[in-house]
Amino acid sequence: MFDDPRWGDDPRDLDDDSRDRDRDQEWREPGHTRDPGDDHGHRSVDHAYDPRDPDERDRDRDDDGGPHLGRGPSSRDEKSESDSRDRDDERWSKRDHDPRHLDPRDVFMRDLSLPRGRDREIVFDPRDREYTLRGSETRTLSTVGAFRVVPAHDLRDHIGRPADPRNGDLRHLREQGLIETVRLDGRRDVAVVLTDRGRSLLESHRDRDHDPRQAFYSGLKRERELEHDSQVYQAYLSVAERLDERDARIERVVLDYELKREYQQWLHERDRDRDDYDGHPDRDAREIEAWALEHDLPYFDEQVHFPDLRIEYEEADGSWDHENVEVVTVHYRGSHGAAAARSGFSCYGGSSARISGRGGGRRGGGRNGGLVEEFWK
Repeated sequence: MFDDPRWGDDPRDLDDDSRDRDRDQEWREPGHTRDPGDDHGHRSVDHAYDPRDPDERDRDRDDDGGPHLGRGPSSRDEKSESDSRDRDDERWSKRDHDPRHLDPRDVFMRDLSLPRGRDREIVFDPRDREYTLRGSETRTLSTVGAFRVVPAHDLRDHIGRPADPRNGDLRHLREQGLIETVRLDGRRDVAVVLTDRGRSLLESHRDRDHDPRQAFYSGLKRERELEHDSQVYQAYLSVAERLDERDARIERVVLDYELKREYQQWLHERDRDRDDYDGHPDRDAREIEAWALEHDLPYFDEQVHFPDLRIEYEEADGSWDHENVEVVTVHYRGSHGAAAARSGFSCYGGSSARISGRGGGRRGGGRNGGLVEEFWK
């Protein structure tokens, strides 16, 4: 996004680690705690009834002939023989055995020790609460966590269908208290976000030694920008397809929250010890411009400009690069639209095709390219 939190901390960009707290009282037992005398079987969870779905409770919610429960994987090296059956797009399935051609929807579960097969398995969070997940649900949790908000129809269930919030994977995850859904105005769809419990489950099952780490987010941060933010995932898929064509391997994505947080921390780094601090950072324009250049971010109009999304990837030759992506909507007009065009970000026109742009390059292997084209008529 093109807002520059220049003076003082923007409360929207505070470290999300402060959100990682327990909200037990807000949930109606969305998963039971393992009892020391309990057997290792699983009790089905059916507490989070949604009054909007009065006819769904007696339906077979998963269309899979009933659950088969195993134990959750203990490390990310354990693979399920049915992993490949979870793929929902033929253009990726043929390359599943090549680590350089990982399905872009599976990138975010790569370093998680959570179920990957078609059958649900029992897993536990740090508070020893029990949940059941299968591979498509692990994918959903990690994808939603990486992008903070994703429309339900952009997600896929265990047999490759668009996810339905009233049934199957999404209902199962919601009833366990791992996700929430938010209505999208003017659309017959909902946006999916993680709860704090959902994020905690991901964090507790990640490979701690992997660097750089994919950030996971919970909760809806910018409700006024929900329509815009819900399109960032589709922009990612568009760029991912193009990167795959040249054998690039996606490492992680970085949202504008993370870039702005890093900027704010640097901007006020010297202020904490100032007795005369008046809310203005102890940085001049030349320092700010140098910081922007170092982080491959445009600086003009006395501001650092941030993309909605940064995709970090490894080229086939082993060099590292990134691409900055901006989602443009019909509301991009005037100075806002001109700034988007001037930024050099790759721009994704909502549900339309990607418009031209350039990548990054501060870590090597950069591509040359011009400014984005005019994308509004």
